[in-house]
Amino acid sequence: MTTATTQEIKTPRSIIALIVIVSALASAFIFWLVYFHAPVDVSGTQLHFLPALNAVLNAFAAVALFIGFNFIRARKVAAHRTSMLVAFVFSAMFLVSYLANYALHGEYHLPIPHVGAFWWSYLLLLLSHILLSVIALPMVLITFFLSLTGRFPAHKKLARWTFPIWLYVSVTGVIVFLMQAATR
Repeated sequence: MTTATTQEIKTPRSIIALIVIVSALASAFIFWLVYFHAPVDVSGTQLHFLPALNAVLNAFAAVALFIGFNFIRARKVAAHRTSMLVAFVFSAMFLVSYLANYALHGEYHLPIPHVGAFWWSYLLLLLSHILLSVIALPMVLITFFLSLTGRFPAHKKLARWTFPIWLYVSVTGVIVFLMQAATR
């Protein structure tokens, strides 16, 4: 009897499909929440700190991602795994806070004329952030699944794409908040 090596383990397509479907449903829910759902907190519960909390959580995720990247480059696998788990936790906390903010307060509209370099910079940054966050969600989940199930060659191959996208989404989340805060 032979045992399968890590490289011989095949990833079930059904698991990947399930992750993609759940990610698509989550993105659709967020889209509905942001653009169609009426804010619940019309009286103001003083939870206006949530956008700042979102930025802090995104910043912490970005720092953990960068540290994890440096650990894996130094071949410190256990430290890399811990850092990436910390980044995942910060990103999950961000998502909960983000959903709470939009459920309570609705969408924020930048109170500046929709012309000029600031507006176009903000719009391009925001659109790239949104598009890549939709792409990042299933990539992060699949990359984690591959790691947690010992499919390291596939994990490494996908992580090369997941890392920069996840890092970009985390960093631009902070920048978008700062641009919004500058106009308030």
